[in-house]
Amino acid sequence: MSTSPLEEIRRAKLVAIIRSHSLEGLEKTVRSLYQGGIRAIEITMNTPGALSGIERIKEMYPELLIGAGTVLDSETARLAIMSGAEFLLTPTLKKETIEIANRYHVPIIPGVMTPTEVLTAYEYGAKMVKIFPIRQLGPKYLTDLKGPLPFVETMAVGGISLENAGSFFKAGAHCLGIGSSLVDEKLVQQGDFTEIERRAASFVEIVNQV
Repeated sequence: MSTSPLEEIRRAKLVAIIRSHSLEGLEKTVRSLYQGGIRAIEITMNTPGALSGIERIKEMYPELLIGAGTVLDSETARLAIMSGAEFLLTPTLKKETIEIANRYHVPIIPGVMTPTEVLTAYEYGAKMVKIFPIRQLGPKYLTDLKGPLPFVETMAVGGISLENAGSFFKAGAHCLGIGSSLVDEKLVQQGDFTEIERRAASFVEIVNQV
């Protein structure tokens, strides 16, 4: 029996968020992340050529879980799914986007912040929600949410770093979405993919310790 994308995310506990200015940079970044142990990757839809990037990376790394991020509407969601995205992440909550993902049986993790938004996303059919941006709220916010809403799984996104990742896991996050502290565009421009691999390995080690 195959594992569902959402189960793979739960198991991986880390989703690398990539915004790249070129397909070459995207490919090299993914290679570094893979070598560092990352197994779930989100390619944001505001990346130039994002759809072809999803197709290309899926072809190169069939064992990786590849999703689309910064999905703002149902039209974009459908295009991402048609290009092979195995999961979707959004920065905001929109019923129509969740509905199109559910229609195609593709997991969607919508961006929410308040308890009302968390419950609304769940009622719309989202199995996991993205608490975004988590930077100013802090780990304790996740703990507080779990009090009245223990049945909703959470991904913490926005300001996750090597220094605070463990705290978010301890606070109850089921997984973390990691952007610039893992894939810094300056490192990509400088060609320092060894540092990206090192950071990936460090985040994976935190997961292993948790």
